[in-house]
Amino acid sequence: MTKKIIFCAFWLFGQNFLLFAQVKISVFTGKIPALKNASERLFLAGDFNGWNPADKDWELLKTDGEKYSLTRHLNAGIYRFKITRGSWKTAECDAVGKQTDNRQLKLNADTSITIDVAGWQDNFAQAQKKHTATARVRIISEEFNMPQLNRRRRIWIYLPADYESVKRRVPVIYMHDGQNLFDEYTSGYGEWGIDELMDQVAAKRHCIIVGIDHGGENRITEYDPYDSKYGRGRGADYARFLVETLKPYVDSHYRTLKDAEHTTIAGSSMGGLISLYAAVKYPRVFGNAGIFSPAFWIAPQLYDLVKQAEFYKNTRFYFVCGDAESDSMVADMQKMADLLKAKGIKPQNTPVVVVKGASHNEKQWNGDWPGFYKWLLGR
Repeated sequence: MTKKIIFCAFWLFGQNFLLFAQVKISVFTGKIPALKNASERLFLAGDFNGWNPADKDWELLKTDGEKYSLTRHLNAGIYRFKITRGSWKTAECDAVGKQTDNRQLKLNADTSITIDVAGWQDNFAQAQKKHTATARVRIISEEFNMPQLNRRRRIWIYLPADYESVKRRVPVIYMHDGQNLFDEYTSGYGEWGIDELMDQVAAKRHCIIVGIDHGGENRITEYDPYDSKYGRGRGADYARFLVETLKPYVDSHYRTLKDAEHTTIAGSSMGGLISLYAAVKYPRVFGNAGIFSPAFWIAPQLYDLVKQAEFYKNTRFYFVCGDAESDSMVADMQKMADLLKAKGIKPQNTPVVVVKGASHNEKQWNGDWPGFYKWLLGR
């Protein structure tokens, strides 16, 4: 009887903790530009929903007149978001059509906010983007076959400056979100500038870098091995594509060092998530992983995967994020690093870098790259 009472007490405590861990957020629109037609809808897109610009769970509903509102519950913490009309092409902007920084909200208690929108992106002529990819960047294919997903995708490659003149084999880094790595013209929110950063490195210390475009509306599910509210997880299929199709192609067409020690996988946000998964699932293929601002919150099953996995003692993981991304980002990343250490991965092979004041964007990852690359080549 006593055990039952204790169990019930702990159960009630747990339920109350979950209840009080969440706070209510009520969002109202203030002044907003007119919508183009009566069928248009407004949404919130942020780090609480994978930046989905048309998430029905985060739709603002029309109230009186031309006002819209939304009430949801979230865990206390820091969140970033924007308001959209269903796509990033129709997202909010400033009064002259320039892209604005993400809105930031810190939730400690029930909160109500009123949002004024200065303009909609599609109401302005867009500034002409320029191609910024350097001479070392090539396109392997605009429609590279992905049989594991029954899709096609653009694949980029960065070749070392001395690739044609020095007949040596080179390490390879595979990276996700290829649109955002090298070229401002194809990037959605700015580029990493990987090619410009690598052009500053001595040629003898270069790697081949392969960039795989993300799948647009399929990005979240392609980079998630598990099913979620966003759909059926195809991350396992995507990882198989990298291992079974893309890497063999690259190894057969370029002078690569094929072993795991010289093969790295890296990415940010959902790309960080799938990079960790691939390195854990295929340690004989990917001996190193760059985990930038990982979105572990969407796939907590990853922690169990790591607990059950078998590792080689020399497998390496580099974790980096900003302390202004969300309240859980640093803790989630540290938890994963601690699990890897508990599995026998050496501390020097699981560094955790937290950048003070850094946010969740390409500018941050551009700044994170030199430290990661120095660590990667410092084996």
